[in-house]
Amino acid sequence: MIDEYTEADAAVVELQLHRRPRAVVRVGWRCHQGRPGVIVTEPRLPDGTPFPTIYYLTCPSMVAGCSSLEASGLMAEMNQRLAEDPELAAAYRKAHEAYLADRNALGVVPEIENFSAGGMPDRVKCLHALVAHSLAVGPGVNPLGDEALAMLGDSLAKPCLQDQELTL
Repeated sequence: MIDEYTEADAAVVELQLHRRPRAVVRVGWRCHQGRPGVIVTEPRLPDGTPFPTIYYLTCPSMVAGCSSLEASGLMAEMNQRLAEDPELAAAYRKAHEAYLADRNALGVVPEIENFSAGGMPDRVKCLHALVAHSLAVGPGVNPLGDEALAMLGDSLAKPCLQDQELTL
């Protein structure tokens, strides 16, 4: 689904990230308040730098939730399961391949040709990237992103910004 990225979206994302985002193509997912929570970025920044993470989590509630999951040791447990469960490993590799296909649709960048995000395809390195991927493409593509997202259920209901922040 293509979701236009407007100037109003840019202002919200700047508040969320405390900086102006670069090379945004569209909104990949919106929260229950209609605000951007995942943005889709070009695979090459305007200065020419390769940028492999096309699905970028911006919602502060979701970012905080992912950080808490990472601090809990969840990534180590997921990495162990990847090493022991061939079916999970195969599904995670397919998520990696889907991510690469999505990125290549935005532009081919030879320097990052086989690199996706979040540690895919062999390990879990960043839950933020995996959750962003799951939110942007929907359930059933990234099994570990889906699992982490399910654990963040309460974070989905929290407002990403307080209304007074939007009027500043």
